[in-house]
Amino acid sequence: MAHSSTKHNKIQRRKNFWGYLFIAPNFIGFVVFMLLPILMSLYYSFTDYDVITEANFVGFENYIKLFQDDQFITALLNTLWYCVLTVPAGVILALLLAVLFTVFSRVNEVGEPEPLEDEETALERWGALWELKRFPEQPIRDYLEQWKDRFWLFHPERPFWQVQEAKIGSPFKGGKLNGEVFESENKSSLFSACAGTGKESMDYPQAARWLVSLNNYDDAAAKKKAKDRPLPSMGPGWLGRIGVIYVKGSNLFETLMRNLMFLQDGGELWEPDIPCWELEDARSGERTEVACPDNFAELMTTQFRRILLERKENKVVGYTVLGGDFFDSTNAFAEPMTLWNKKEDKKTGLVYYDPRKHEMGKQLWREFSAISDRGGHKPGVIWWNTYLQGRKLLSRKEILQVCAVGVEYGAQSASMKDCYTDALSMNLELLNELGRTWQICVDDEVNNCEQAARIVGRLAQNLALAAGDKNDTGAEAARAQFYFAVDQPFRRWLQSIDPETDEPVEKAAEWQVQAYRLAAELGKQMVEQAGAAAFVGRRIPEAKNKDKSCLYTAPKAYNSFLYYLRKLYPKQDEGGTE
Repeated sequence: MAHSSTKHNKIQRRKNFWGYLFIAPNFIGFVVFMLLPILMSLYYSFTDYDVITEANFVGFENYIKLFQDDQFITALLNTLWYCVLTVPAGVILALLLAVLFTVFSRVNEVGEPEPLEDEETALERWGALWELKRFPEQPIRDYLEQWKDRFWLFHPERPFWQVQEAKIGSPFKGGKLNGEVFESENKSSLFSACAGTGKESMDYPQAARWLVSLNNYDDAAAKKKAKDRPLPSMGPGWLGRIGVIYVKGSNLFETLMRNLMFLQDGGELWEPDIPCWELEDARSGERTEVACPDNFAELMTTQFRRILLERKENKVVGYTVLGGDFFDSTNAFAEPMTLWNKKEDKKTGLVYYDPRKHEMGKQLWREFSAISDRGGHKPGVIWWNTYLQGRKLLSRKEILQVCAVGVEYGAQSASMKDCYTDALSMNLELLNELGRTWQICVDDEVNNCEQAARIVGRLAQNLALAAGDKNDTGAEAARAQFYFAVDQPFRRWLQSIDPETDEPVEKAAEWQVQAYRLAAELGKQMVEQAGAAAFVGRRIPEAKNKDKSCLYTAPKAYNSFLYYLRKLYPKQDEGGTE
């Protein structure tokens, strides 16, 4: 028995040895590349260390200085603002606007019944609220009290933003509702916004917020439950299919007011408002095509999904979902918070517009033509703010901050791949009718940046050929690097434009000098890093004639780069870098 026990222990030790050996590379990699850097960073944060001299322990002195730094405090506040307002704004903003519009389209600023009758009444109502600098509480409280049953999350008959018929829909656990991120379309979740038991359940306030988000951004193509009739594919929720933009004010009140459109795009009065909770009967039909809403509140509360939450022990643990209402997105100009793509029907030649989604990794200023009406159709909220300025309800010096939110989906919209957020500030006068010249100027410089990026990309490609590198991703990486270099400078330049005092030609020249310098510096760095092989160069046979070849060298590539860059920015002699 002793011999058997000894033999068993040897076998077990051998198994343990091989087990530890197999996990050793991952463990060593974790310790060397993750754990040690984290611990060393923590240690050095308590020292005075400049990499060259020996580290001196200074205790909490670095942290004290950090929290005394105005820039750090500003950055911290901006981050909090981003987390609290910017991220959830795309889903919460619509709900708040629907409530506010419904209330104040029926009563005036003091709560007296006074429905909007015409354009002038609508503008007076908006102006009166703007002058108050706050929303009167009592009219809002009265309205919510009147419809409190419809805002009850688990009402036995009309639960908030849900329908009982959705119980036959596709079931999902709480983790899906919590916004988990997938490694790929077909694998289990890799990350979650929550931890521990919070991954699979949430309290009621959380569930209410995610309910609104799910309605607008649901990435699960609801399965067809009715076998006796064909049901169209809806794709993601509405906000997931458009390029969401909104105007951000200096506080929540201003943000809501700047997006509270009492008039439709073009100046007409909306039809009488009917938010979803005021409908006599909850819409329950699966994948129901409806007309594009003609009233603001209905648009903001359209139920693109039929949802029913599942609860257990005072927690929401899952939900079921069916496809809900949908409408044709073509020329759906009732939607005020999206960019638009101008298209032309090849057969009829008719021009039409579809919502323009944000491109991941593309800065919002590169979409300037879509923000202005240079792209064909100005977004509704942009029109509204320029209209208010034209009617002198907003000041001539008003700064417009445009925020963008978007989502990229995977194959068949079965999972979320990426999220997009960006913001852009500029003088509002740039976008009104009197700012046409400025719109052309800014749009031209955006296009010039596109050309400069291609010139930088061509340099990277030629340097790769000179060095014998067959990697064809270098050009794209170089273009991305250029956009990174000009991103903040371009934003500052755009925000600095004062249409009343500046001249477009002079202001454009100011930016061109800066753009040339940034591109030239990047090109010089790329050449310096190209290596000796690129300076020697190599001959590459021509694609059309193999008997001929072209010599690629770093100096030749750099001279060509400077030639095209100077051609693009002829004002470089006024301050450019050679």
